[in-house]
Amino acid sequence: MSIRTAVAVLGLGLALAGAQAQSLGRGKLLLTGGVSTIDGAAGGGLTPWAVTGSYATQGEVGATAFATRVITQDYALTSWGAALGLGERAELSLARQDFDTGDNLAPLGLPGLHLKQDILGVKLRLAGDAVLDSDTWFPQLAVGLLHKRSDSGALEPTLTGALGADRSGTEFYLSATKLLLAHGVLANLTLRATRANQGGLLGFGGAQANGTRVLPELSLAKLLARDLAVGLEFRAKPDNLNASVLGAGALQEDDWADLFAAWAPNKHVSLTLAWVDLGRIAPAVQPRRQRGGYLSVQLAL
Repeated sequence: MSIRTAVAVLGLGLALAGAQAQSLGRGKLLLTGGVSTIDGAAGGGLTPWAVTGSYATQGEVGATAFATRVITQDYALTSWGAALGLGERAELSLARQDFDTGDNLAPLGLPGLHLKQDILGVKLRLAGDAVLDSDTWFPQLAVGLLHKRSDSGALEPTLTGALGADRSGTEFYLSATKLLLAHGVLANLTLRATRANQGGLLGFGGAQANGTRVLPELSLAKLLARDLAVGLEFRAKPDNLNASVLGAGALQEDDWADLFAAWAPNKHVSLTLAWVDLGRIAPAVQPRRQRGGYLSVQLAL
């Protein structure tokens, strides 16, 4: 799916929602809609939650836009996009990622390579309400999909040829989010069915490992004040390209993790700061783990 088609889908959703909704969303408590992930869906920074983005409740429509910058010792990732919340029932999202490899791939003849990706997301709440059911043990449940299409530039002939990866793929996930409002604690478990290499930036699947795997993603957050939350995340990865024609471990993929702080001074803006560990990106050319900083700004209507 092209970026133009994805924009059209998101625009159509906004038009339909505007025709049906009574007002712009303002009904949720601060931070209970999560923030924007690097994939565009609402949740933490790395993993989606069962909540729908924005502050829209029943009969309302809400919209968010975000920009995220991740910088490690050797690489940088920029992600930006928008999402539409249809009440508390559904979410449509769109994101664009640009991964700057710097000069790390110069030994392979690829200096300054940028790996890019377009992501269209859909999420549907199945059951539960994170806030209204906060005094019970039943979580909010949601299913979602993320359709991704990568653009690996000059690396593409090798990626889709000798390495056997596909340019596009669709991930499906099930999220369970439990908010203990009285204690100011949120826990989330997401199971993601995926073939994505480095989140999709290096395509999907590979010649030696092409099957879909269901992997866990965890989030835990603590509300320190009504406008400030801190927490941690973990996202397991499939590691499809570990065994490849480049040699065992040359493109080994590690799990991701972060420690974050999210601040929302009002319902129009939030800032998220994090320390991230993205593991080894391409050990054959840069063996050290990639750790660094994460800054995300989200605006809400």
